[in-house]
Amino acid sequence: MEWRDYAAQMAELARHLLAQGSTQETLDAIAASAVDVIEGCDAAGILAVRKGRAVTLAACGDMVEESDRLQGELGEGPCFDLARQGNDARTYRITDMTEPQPGWPRYAKAARALGVGSMTGVLLYTDREDFGALNLYSTRPNTFTEDMETAGWFLASHAAVALSSARTIDQLEHAMETRHAIGEAMGILRERHQLTEDDAFNVLRRLSQHHNVKLRDVARQIRSTRPGAN
Repeated sequence: MEWRDYAAQMAELARHLLAQGSTQETLDAIAASAVDVIEGCDAAGILAVRKGRAVTLAACGDMVEESDRLQGELGEGPCFDLARQGNDARTYRITDMTEPQPGWPRYAKAARALGVGSMTGVLLYTDREDFGALNLYSTRPNTFTEDMETAGWFLASHAAVALSSARTIDQLEHAMETRHAIGEAMGILRERHQLTEDDAFNVLRRLSQHHNVKLRDVARQIRSTRPGAN
């Protein structure tokens, strides 16, 4: 591997990931970029563990979702363990899946049937949060050398920063949409019932508490009763 060329690819990748329009688009771009950039990588995906369940956040390649499903179903596998353990383990590498894998015997057998020859993975994380495991697959044994594992780690480091930025932007946009919805709903209540601003907000809050529904959802329901609303 020519590291100077790879560094240039990483710089371009960082700009590409930051240009994505949403968190999901960023996740999908990370998986696709891994296949494009990492030599010998035939498929890539991002797996997270939520409340003990394996969740495929992004997949590029046919074997990824089936591999994630099997690991969740069996409760074992390198991607599952990495996503579940977080910062306690940040990388793994399986050089040859045809050899015995004592840590994941049932998954290894299923992976061979899927056509997995070798795998490597790295945790997607920043200093504040873990996003899951970026997993790289090859149909051939002995594909992922130590250099390839390092290349995956570099890619994941850029990807985690872009993912954190995308999530922050999504959260800000969501907060703005929520604030706008609540403002419109308060305006409707004030006009209909001649309420003050504080009284209108208190009505929304009581409805939210009484029906155990989030404030923004109450606001959206009130907006939907406005004449001409879709």
